[in-house]
Amino acid sequence: MTAVLRLEGITHRFDRVPVVDDLTLEIGAGEVVCLLGPSGCGKTTALRLAAGLEQLQTGRVLMGEREVAVPGSQIPPERRGIGLVFQDYALFPHLSVADNVSFGLSELPKARRREKALTELRRVGMEGAAEKFPHELSGGQQQRVALARALAPNPRIILLDEPYSGLDTALRSQVRDDVLHLLKESGAATLMVTHDAEEAMFMADRIAVMRDGRIVQEGSPHTLYCYPNSAFVAGFFGEVNAFSGRVEDGQVLTPIGPVRAEGLQDGDEVTVVARPEGLRVTTLQAGESDYTARVMQARLLGRSSLIHLHVHSGENGSGIEWHFHSRMPGIFLPETGTRLRIELDQGQIFVFPARQGRVS
Repeated sequence: MTAVLRLEGITHRFDRVPVVDDLTLEIGAGEVVCLLGPSGCGKTTALRLAAGLEQLQTGRVLMGEREVAVPGSQIPPERRGIGLVFQDYALFPHLSVADNVSFGLSELPKARRREKALTELRRVGMEGAAEKFPHELSGGQQQRVALARALAPNPRIILLDEPYSGLDTALRSQVRDDVLHLLKESGAATLMVTHDAEEAMFMADRIAVMRDGRIVQEGSPHTLYCYPNSAFVAGFFGEVNAFSGRVEDGQVLTPIGPVRAEGLQDGDEVTVVARPEGLRVTTLQAGESDYTARVMQARLLGRSSLIHLHVHSGENGSGIEWHFHSRMPGIFLPETGTRLRIELDQGQIFVFPARQGRVS
C-alpha cells in the first residue's frame, strides 16, 4: 500500500524535553490508524506536526511523494489538502451550520458551496440543522458538523484529535459507528488520536501505541491485544492482574497457579500479566484441593460479572495476601467467602522480562 501520509524520523522538544522521539509512521488510502497512549505521551503533538500546526524540528512529513515539512520549511495547513476535527470541534459560533461546512470551499461558486455543504450535512444526518448555529446543537450534533466540514473539500487525509471525548457513553458508540462508515466511504487516509483503547480497537485498521514519545508497538487491534510485546501494552488494553516471579523449570509459580514462560531462561525475573477474563473460576467442591481463592465481592456489570478474589501465598494460607479480579460471562455472583477453583486460559496470560518495566 502506497503511503498517503508519512511521518519520518520525527523528534520534537518543548524546553529541550523530547515529547516525540524518533517517530516514524505511515498511512495508506482508506486506512484508519490510531495513535493510542496515556496523556502526555506525545500523540497529540505528533498529530499537530502532521497537520502543520507545529513547526517541525527534526525529520520530515510527506503527503504522497510531496515533502510538506522539513526543519525550517513547511507548507501551511490550509494548503495541505487535509481535514481536521479537533477535540472541541472548533466550529465558528457566528456562522450557521451550513456556512461552517462551506467555510473551506472558497474556490467554488457560492451556489456550489451551498450545494456541497448540504450534501455533506445529509451524509452525517444533519441536513435539518443547516440554518442553526453551533450553540443550538448538542455535542454529538456539533461533532457531526465538524466531520462534515472536514470532509467537504474531499481531502486525501483526515486528522482526528480525541473526537469523541466530549460525548456520553451511549452517544459515543453511535457516533463513532457512523463516523467510521463515513471515513471508509470517503477513502481518505485517517490518523486519529485517542487514549481510549476500546475506541482505538473499534475504529482502527492499525494501532500505534505510544509511551514517552515513542511508538512501543504497532499492529492490528488483534495483534496488539493477543500478542502484546510488553506489560505496558498488555495493560493498556484493559484491566490486568500483575504478578512478579522467577522462571523455574520453564514456568513461573504465581498465587493463581503455574504459568508457562516460553522463550525465557530459568532464573529470569519476570512480570506475569493476566487478563481478568483469563481467570475462569468455578465453585470448589468438598475435598478438592486445586489452586483456590476466596470471594471478596462479586458485581454484575451487565454482559459480564467481575469477581474480586483474594488468596494467600505460602503453606496453610500464610504469607502474602494477593488481591485480583476474574471476569466471567453473564451472571456469576458467588457469595462472599466462597472458595473457587481457578482455571487459567494461557492465551490471556503473558510473561515478560521484569526489565521491560511495569504495566503502567
